[in-house]
Amino acid sequence: MVVRDVGIHSENGAFHTGLDIVSAVRLTTDQATGTPNGGSTGGQECGKTGPLFITFPDRQQNSFTKPTPMGSNDSRALYNTMQGQNQQQAYDRGTSIFSPDGRLYQVEYAREAVKRGSACVGIRTTDGVVLAAEINTRSPLMESSSVEKLHKTDEHIGIASAGHAADARQLVDKARQHAQVEQWRYDQPISVDTLTTAVCDDIQEHTQKGGTRPFGVGLLIGGIDEGEPKLFEVSPAGTASEWRATAIGARSEDLKASLEEQYKADISIDSGIRVVLQAFKSVKDDELSATDVSVATIDTESNRYGMINEETVVDHLRDLSTDDE
Repeated sequence: MVVRDVGIHSENGAFHTGLDIVSAVRLTTDQATGTPNGGSTGGQECGKTGPLFITFPDRQQNSFTKPTPMGSNDSRALYNTMQGQNQQQAYDRGTSIFSPDGRLYQVEYAREAVKRGSACVGIRTTDGVVLAAEINTRSPLMESSSVEKLHKTDEHIGIASAGHAADARQLVDKARQHAQVEQWRYDQPISVDTLTTAVCDDIQEHTQKGGTRPFGVGLLIGGIDEGEPKLFEVSPAGTASEWRATAIGARSEDLKASLEEQYKADISIDSGIRVVLQAFKSVKDDELSATDVSVATIDTESNRYGMINEETVVDHLRDLSTDDE
């Protein structure tokens, strides 16, 4: 049996790798003392195989510590941990493989990417939908207008995204194509429900096919369907849920708590904008300014998506400051 520094060959020829810091090797043993008998662990041919030993590589000395027999409780526990982590790593790398407990790790990691993204808030009102996104710039020299978190998808539909911006751009482009196809094929605007389902299908496909990864982005899709405001949240798993008010991205739980305190069923668009800004203000460490947030609305009167200009945001923030006093 040939012993390697990075793993072991089993009797059937399979090569087993261990943790990065641990090598499992089978050494020859002395029949009388039961101690290892042999020299270097690298490329040694073993005459007789004895118990399995665990060695810990010393990277500074480029050597191995004294082998510990696998028969001991500590070594056995370490070996079991090593095997368990190897199995989890295998499920980590497979985007379309369920773990034994029914989890898709890559989808869960994509959800974590959404939590690290800039926060987005959506609120459904009696006369429209409000979408807002936090704007984070890496440098004071960077133009905040170049950070696009709110996207016009159709005349009556908008999307807010949290997570990987490049992934969001791909999904927004797909959503726009779905809207154009609906208009060309049926000569009518696409409904918010139909568009949300189509985007969910695109996302779900990337959790089931090999050679791809899930989209690391969450979406809030808002719009007007036959005079009725609609708001949906889409997750990296390709599932959608309808909300009256919700938040995604960083500090989303704190934002949701603020929305739950302030939301009312008969709220108007203007009041909805102030509720959204108040939510952002409650989680921000310093003073909230008009350049820190981007706001868009889709109202039932015009049935059109539109961005709120910076001057209007400043006026709403001034009203909030007056109310606080």
